[in-house]
Amino acid sequence: MAIRALSIAATGMQAQQTNVEVISNNIANMNTTAYTRRRTEFNDLLYQDLRRIGSTSSTSGTIVPSGVQLGLGVTTAAVYRINEQGSLTSTDNSLDLAVQGRGYFQVLLPSGQTGYTRDGSFQLSPTGQVVTHDGYTVQGIGAIPVNATSISVNPQGQVFYTLDGVVTPTQAGQVQTAIFPNDAGLEAVGNNLLLQTPASGAPSVSTPGQPGYGTLLQGFLESSNVNVVSEITNLISAQRAYEMNSKVVTAADEMSSTLSRLGG
Repeated sequence: MAIRALSIAATGMQAQQTNVEVISNNIANMNTTAYTRRRTEFNDLLYQDLRRIGSTSSTSGTIVPSGVQLGLGVTTAAVYRINEQGSLTSTDNSLDLAVQGRGYFQVLLPSGQTGYTRDGSFQLSPTGQVVTHDGYTVQGIGAIPVNATSISVNPQGQVFYTLDGVVTPTQAGQVQTAIFPNDAGLEAVGNNLLLQTPASGAPSVSTPGQPGYGTLLQGFLESSNVNVVSEITNLISAQRAYEMNSKVVTAADEMSSTLSRLGG
């Protein structure tokens, strides 16, 4: 029994260690643009039946109403992404864009894949392309001339630039955003980028402002949705749970030592 308690407590310590790692990553990214916090979810492990529920307990047909089931511990089931809108921060930068509501910007990756992000801190490349901070091209926008005096983006994602001496703005493209049946199923690959997976489902792409799609806001960035107070509270709870499991390990070890001495 003491050996079983050791292994059960060990799974509890491993689970809380994972929980602390997720919380620490949330806190580390509290200032990361458009970061979405994660939450650890747990499942109980298989149960060992010492006396099976519903088994016959007598020749007259009576059955065991509850039985004896001993759990074997806990395991990490998922690290779930909480897709809650972060607060919007004004930057006064014409190439900073934020999505108000649902939707992801589409980015062309060097592999040819399409990456998805809510980080709208864009810049201009040497050729006038609108790119991410890694130089990946934002899809839907053409090259902006080097002599453009201003760039504007309306809530529907239409991009315009103005040339010196020209009154009428010229359209440079149309930003379209993507939504997914299951945002939590997207694969995070770092650099604020997400990839489509079988769990996320296929993206639906449309113009911002259409039903179900958020609008764009120029000159703003979406902040991380991490709530530091909640994360610190979760960290304290995880630390206490870890300590309690470690005490179970200590108690089970002392019980094993006592049994060994009695057996000797």
